[in-house]
Amino acid sequence: MSAKNLQTATLGGGCFWCTEAVFEEVKGVEKVVSGYTGGDAPGRPTYREICSGLSGFAEVVKVTFDASVIAYEDILLIFMTTHDPTSLNKQGADRGTQYRSVIYYNNDKQKEIAEAVIQELAPYYNDPIVTELSKVEIFYEAEKAHQDFYKNNPNAGYCSFVIDPKLAKLRKLHGDKLKNN
Repeated sequence: MSAKNLQTATLGGGCFWCTEAVFEEVKGVEKVVSGYTGGDAPGRPTYREICSGLSGFAEVVKVTFDASVIAYEDILLIFMTTHDPTSLNKQGADRGTQYRSVIYYNNDKQKEIAEAVIQELAPYYNDPIVTELSKVEIFYEAEKAHQDFYKNNPNAGYCSFVIDPKLAKLRKLHGDKLKNN
């Protein structure tokens, strides 16, 4: 058996509960942590501050994956097709810059791959892709109540009405990339 090649991807696609639930089902994903990045407000942000939309931070997930099992490009393809990358600062009913579509890259290679994926997918959308590309600076882990939210609250209204359809889309489009395939 080959050694693991662990890498990270930091992604914002609306509410982090949705993005976290999606990536927890993907084969090769070792860990998904909900959190915040991309802001300029001083100090460690809180969920309440993020929700105000004034902190500059985005709700994101930090995905740790084994690149010998799933490529970064595939992580991005899943990300870009399970949320609306053409929607500026909103996903569904969630509105504000904290819900922006954004790929935070760790290095020039990740940035290059992200640019290629966006260019590859652009013709499939009716509207322009507005997903931002930014270098990840600092990642703050969200409060404990936000970790594994879908797993811990599968019957909550938000999960039923917002997350379940995203998971159905994931299974339809990327069934071959799932843990329980």
